[in-house]
Formats: sequence, C-alpha cells, structure tokens
Amino acid sequence: MPDWLVVILLGIVEGITEFLPVSSTGHLLIAEKWLHMRQSDLFNVVIQAGAVLAVIPLFRERFHQFLFAWREKETRDYAAKLALAFVLTGALGFILEKKGFKLPDRLAPVALALLAGGIGFVAVEAWLRGRPLSDRVTWTIAVAVGLGQIVAAVFPGASRSGTTILLCLLLGLTRPAATEFCFLVGIPTMLAASGLKIFKALHHPPPGAAPEHWGAVLLGFIVSAIVSFIVVKWLLRYVQTHTFTLFGYYRIALAILIGILLLAGVS
Repeated sequence: MPDWLVVILLGIVEGITEFLPVSSTGHLLIAEKWLHMRQSDLFNVVIQAGAVLAVIPLFRERFHQFLFAWREKETRDYAAKLALAFVLTGALGFILEKKGFKLPDRLAPVALALLAGGIGFVAVEAWLRGRPLSDRVTWTIAVAVGLGQIVAAVFPGASRSGTTILLCLLLGLTRPAATEFCFLVGIPTMLAASGLKIFKALHHPPPGAAPEHWGAVLLGFIVSAIVSFIVVKWLLRYVQTHTFTLFGYYRIALAILIGILLLAGVS
C-alpha cells in the first residue's frame, strides 16, 4: 500500500475517533499494527492537533464569551475551571515526561482499556436513567477531567474524551455540558502536546532517529481536521437526545474482536 494512502487512512481514523469516546490513540495503534506501518509519536500528536483545531469553530459562542464577555462572573468561573483542568493535566503530564514514560505499543492493553470503558459507559448510563442531571460544571468536575486526561494518556484505549465524559456523568453533569467541557479542555491540552513534540523533533531529535516526513505529517493533519469537523458537528447534535450507551457497546465489541484476533495469533 502506498505511504500516502496509509497516511490518509490514519488521518481518517484520527479524525473520526479523536472526540468520539472510543480512543483515537487505541485506534491509531490498531491501524498501524495491521497496516504494518508504525508512525512517529510526532505524527500521531500533530494529526491529533489537526482534529482539535478543526472543532474550534463549532464552539464559537463559547469563545465569543471568553473574548467579549469575560467580565461576567459566569464566564470567568467557567474559564477558571477549564484552566484548572488544563494545568492539572499539564503538571502531571510533565512529571510523566520527566520520568521517561512511554506509551505501550501492544494491543492487549488497548483491548482491556476499551473493554473497561465500554462496560463503564453501559453501567453508568443504566445507573443514570431517570436521575436528574445538572448543566453546572463544578470545581470537582474540573479536577476529575484533569485527572481523567492523564489516565487516558497512560492507558491507550481508555480515550481522553471517553474517560473525562464518563467521570462528568458520574458527577452529575448533563451529556451536552460534559461533552462541551471535555472537548474545550482537550483543545489547549492537545495543542500544547503538539507544540512540545514539534519543538523536540526540531531541536532535540533522538539519536539515530529517521528524519521526519513533514509532507506526510501535513497530509495527515489536513485529513484529520476535515474529518474531525464533520464528526464532532454530528456528535454535538447526537448527545442532545441520545445517551453514550451505543459507544459503550462498540467499545466492548471492538475489545472482544481484538482479543479473538490476538488469540488467533494476528498481531
């Protein structure tokens, strides 16, 4: 398969899965394993940034508030909670980076994380049935989202959006409010991670590392951005009237499929 086609396929996978609660990292790892083409960490992070940047226009009302209504108490309160979640993620992520943490590249942990999250969504949605939920993001929720992003960073397959949305639901936040807050926190988180990766690739490349194919990085970035915009626009409408149960069942089914393939010797 031509390299450019592999890059486009990975960009599509990233664009579809970055904000859906099904784990973009896990899906990219699965795709790379079965396409037999391992991309650099820089490639994966930059195409994630493309997916993140693409959704900013979908939250234009919230960004308009931040720019032109920042004097209002409610706007400052919301922005402060976003900042807390981001700073908490950044601080813990910095500690992991300093300790030399490397993302596992095996499929078994991905399957386990997908299964755990899938069961979590099905169970939590069943528990929430008929219970009142709130649109108000609390400080507890902000802390939980910051910690949830780190959990997702450590366990490929957990899903950043999946883990954080699940925690928000457990803490009583409505699905639309949870989706918006978690997505907004993800914007500076992923952009900061991308910026750091690019800086290191340019100024501190690892010894013996192959030169980065910037054309492939750019192509993956553009494809993931276009696909992500379409998917997130759909998802924001979907959560207005639907639960996350369907995503839970999808995660469980994918985890079982991966497990069967691993047992059959496919890797």
